[in-house]
Amino acid sequence: MPIQEIRLFGDPVLLTPASPVIDFDKELRTLVADLTETMLEAPGAGLAAPQIGVPLRVFTWHVDDVLGHLVNPTLVLGDEIQEGEEGCLSFPELSYLTPRAMRAVAHGFNMFGEPISIDGSEFLARALQHETDHLDGILFIDRMLPEDRKLAMKEIRESEWFNQASQSGQQISIKESPHSIFGRNT
Repeated sequence: MPIQEIRLFGDPVLLTPASPVIDFDKELRTLVADLTETMLEAPGAGLAAPQIGVPLRVFTWHVDDVLGHLVNPTLVLGDEIQEGEEGCLSFPELSYLTPRAMRAVAHGFNMFGEPISIDGSEFLARALQHETDHLDGILFIDRMLPEDRKLAMKEIRESEWFNQASQSGQQISIKESPHSIFGRNT
């Protein structure tokens, strides 16, 4: 399977909610393989289909030496909050404290259409939330405290990759998350 180009902050596909997968076919299995190979090559702890320009509700993860994927996920979040460093392959070399639920249970399907549930805590819970957010058109900077988001945006504007994207005519926008982040985005 070929390594795919990872879309960077500013690409509209990253801000657009992804469509549910309807056909569990060979094309879906190829997409999961492409996501997995691209994520491992990057390297990253997760990669969502919109990050390679495919607007479908699919993501992969690689946490604690376990590879996995999820199609059409839904999340149930625990009440306890963790705050830890978080980065994203669509924001090269950017890492900031980002609040997330300490526990997340993800329900969805594997690439063959079989129902699966993943119960994650700490880093796996963070990865499940981060990748599901991508499928909803939400970026991790949307989850930051306002003062951290301001610092992150300054760092982004000064980055080489952002300036290259801006010079190519990409419009950069940030939208607020429509999802609860435990009152921490105000």
